[in-house]
Amino acid sequence: MQFGIVGIPTVREADGLIDRAITFARRVERLGFSGLWTTDALGRGFVTVDPLIFLSTLCVATERIEIGTCVTQVPLRHPVELAHRAQTLNILSRGRFRFGVGSGSTKHDFDTVQVDYDRRFKLLPEYLAVMRRVWAGEKVFGPALSVWPGTEGGPPVYLGAWRSQRWIDLAAHHCHGWIASGIHGAMEDLPIGLDMFRKAGGKRAILANIFTDLRPDPPHIPAHAKVTVTGGKAEARDRLRRIADLGFDDALLIVPMGAPDMLDEIRDLLP
Repeated sequence: MQFGIVGIPTVREADGLIDRAITFARRVERLGFSGLWTTDALGRGFVTVDPLIFLSTLCVATERIEIGTCVTQVPLRHPVELAHRAQTLNILSRGRFRFGVGSGSTKHDFDTVQVDYDRRFKLLPEYLAVMRRVWAGEKVFGPALSVWPGTEGGPPVYLGAWRSQRWIDLAAHHCHGWIASGIHGAMEDLPIGLDMFRKAGGKRAILANIFTDLRPDPPHIPAHAKVTVTGGKAEARDRLRRIADLGFDDALLIVPMGAPDMLDEIRDLLP
């Protein structure tokens, strides 16, 4: 199993955000983690950053690791415009961008941009199909967008979704892999979805958004998060081993960007 890091800027990093983010990204790469990913949110009542713009900074600060989204809420954006931005990040990162996509699950985000929340499951596959046509250089609603040489076909797409057969099949047959959620998926439930994905012919399976904090009283772990890594070193090491034993190809750990030294501690605990 590969272990990557999820970095989510907060208001606590507002002073010197760019310098802090670059330092964090370089540390992730230096320590040998597989990648650096980020999340997508709009109307949550706290400050957020646009994930693709944020990653465009991180891809300049790193050279080897993957950078990705876990996950971009596709129905919130126009698919042609989103395809254009994803293609741009793909070329800027020299092909290291991994485009995690999903339908979205928070109504406030949809209300913020006046998109019908109830249509999100219909819009996701429709918009993905549009984006693939854009990346192929086809006309969609007007003139075709020119495709940067070396980005034909678009970035690798990973579908973040529940373990229903519909979404598992879409991830296995039409995407590069499946992203399961450490926030919503329980340890006993995740192997069921993984088995469905493998039987459908799916290749890469990623378990994302595992809140990780080794401080004595972790201040920012949501009460509803199902898979977490907390406690002392022995407890955290055991938890990481149990996560590795689930059989996923990757685990993405949310580490507080304001506590970069924790990256070294986590690296020493990996199985």
